[in-house]
Amino acid sequence: MALTAETESRLYRSLRVASGAAAHLVALGFPAAVAVLARPGSSLFSWHPLLMALAFSFLMTEALLIFSPETSLLRSFSRKVRVRAHWALQLLALLCALLGLGIITYNKHLNGKGHFVTWHGLTGLLAVLYAGGQCAGGALLLYPKLMKNWTLAKLKLYHATSGLVGYLLGCASLMLGMCSLWFTTTVTGASWYLAMLCPLVTSLVIMNQVSNAYLYRKRSQH
Repeated sequence: MALTAETESRLYRSLRVASGAAAHLVALGFPAAVAVLARPGSSLFSWHPLLMALAFSFLMTEALLIFSPETSLLRSFSRKVRVRAHWALQLLALLCALLGLGIITYNKHLNGKGHFVTWHGLTGLLAVLYAGGQCAGGALLLYPKLMKNWTLAKLKLYHATSGLVGYLLGCASLMLGMCSLWFTTTVTGASWYLAMLCPLVTSLVIMNQVSNAYLYRKRSQH
């Protein structure tokens, strides 16, 4: 028997709620697992994986999930409050990423190793630089009058879509990091595949959220 439109809508919303809840758990669980593996403070390098996991898995994911209509932890608050929380989390994510980048760069310098010679290193560098540019570009939303030829709605659309690209870049960097010698010697078997699923889960949830909030809405207006 065919499902009614109302039933389909309820099922779809239930799936979005479940996937959003899963994203929250992964966003917190993945950095916690990395902290256990890296044992921060045991070496200079140990801070790098933790800071990057905090930046791109926890802080950046939560900064974007704030605008989820189903699973935002601040959905009962005004949009103004959620925007400020988004800014705070994104700035913290950028600070963690910059610190993580600085630590690994200094650590390689101490050990006489080459800088940014792997796909993980190059992608990570690009992700951090992109995050910095995204934060700077997002400032235009605070002062939309500076962009006289752009409407606020268009600025929001481009900020959201370009932010999605930056987030996916960060997740790609995490996944490439899990292919490194340090991670593969520590995590093996099914645990490695489970770890690789973490950035994939959050990426799919965020992609769905952004496409529903902006891209689908834009198409429906034509």
